[in-house]
Amino acid sequence: MTLKFGISYSTPYHGIDPDKLVAYAQHAEDCGFESLYVPEHIALYPGAMVGRFELPPALPYFDPLDCLSFVAAATRRILLGTGVLLLPYHHPVVLAKRLATVDVLSKGRMRLLTAGLGSLPGEARAVGVDFSTRGRRADEAIDVMRLLWAGGEDGVSFDGEFFTFDGLCQFPKPHGATRLPIHIGGSSRAAARRAGRRGDGYFPGGALDASERAIQMDIARSAAVEAGRDPETLEYTRSGPIDMTADQVEAFAAQGVTRIVVSATATDPGRQHEEMSAFAQRFALLERLSG
Repeated sequence: MTLKFGISYSTPYHGIDPDKLVAYAQHAEDCGFESLYVPEHIALYPGAMVGRFELPPALPYFDPLDCLSFVAAATRRILLGTGVLLLPYHHPVVLAKRLATVDVLSKGRMRLLTAGLGSLPGEARAVGVDFSTRGRRADEAIDVMRLLWAGGEDGVSFDGEFFTFDGLCQFPKPHGATRLPIHIGGSSRAAARRAGRRGDGYFPGGALDASERAIQMDIARSAAVEAGRDPETLEYTRSGPIDMTADQVEAFAAQGVTRIVVSATATDPGRQHEEMSAFAQRFALLERLSG
């Protein structure tokens, strides 16, 4: 697969000014970045910990799909991604509709959904989800969404542990397609297995060492084979610094990485644009795009 380059916009870091968001996305598109990613948290609370780090409760997170729909209206080409959407905290029948809607309105650009489980028990409780079952719930949600997207006018039925319906129809379908790619995000071997069994790609977290990354990608590919899927079609996305060198990019590619997602370090729009432009020139993004 040809190496692709995306960029992320984190509202807790870059802010929630809509004009700055649009300018960031438009400049990323003009530079030749393939995709724009945004994160999700539905609700925070004092003492919420992700690993060793406490999340300040006032961090501002946009709803990712509303945010991407807004970006889509101001751009023409850039693909839309989440990094990550907390899948167990969304009802899949509603989520399938929302994703298809954004995809249709963007003319087929809602193609880099990355789904994760979430790591905050209080966030799960707030939306009525048993934290201990969120993995099984996510697996079921993926199956439900794909069933709905592929279903016709005669309706589809599902009888699972968490979701049940009979003869359900959902239109419109995604733009020119009967399914949307679903990438799996996470830092665990269970996430890697989920990626292999059900995902179109794997986007592991940034805190893993090289050995664990290699183990997890082997797990993902083995799980794909066991599920009767082609492991060669599994995309491998990694985060990287916006000042990364050509040698670093080559090292990622040698590890099988198919997409690198960077982020501007500056909060000033002018400096952000300079960082994006420098990266795009260093790796000839517009030439890669046209090629």
